[in-house]
Amino acid sequence: QVQLVESGGGLVQPGESLRLSCAASGSMFMLNAMGWYRQALGKQRELVATITTGGSTNYADSVKGRVTISRDGAKNTVYLQMNSLKPEDTAVYYCTAEFLTPPYNYWGQGTQVAVSS
Repeated sequence: QVQLVESGGGLVQPGESLRLSCAASGSMFMLNAMGWYRQALGKQRELVATITTGGSTNYADSVKGRVTISRDGAKNTVYLQMNSLKPEDTAVYYCTAEFLTPPYNYWGQGTQVAVSS
């Protein structure tokens, strides 16, 4: 069993920054990637960014250039640095951990990010 605990959400003004953290505990055997998704009110959950254990990253077009995902393998922690935040970034942000064998995704409980003036 794997547990994911997110932190770092909050209320910020447009243009400000936030850093989200996700700490994973449990067996990381066969971990392939970790990442962040978000879900705004009334919308479907969408990809924000992912990072593989090898360090390859993938970003949604809507956040490219503003968001950086990174990981600390020793701490089993993934970070999401978000700069130049916009009101449309307002959502609940979920951390995920993808395993290969057996194929399964674990999810955190989510952390709220609100961008408003």
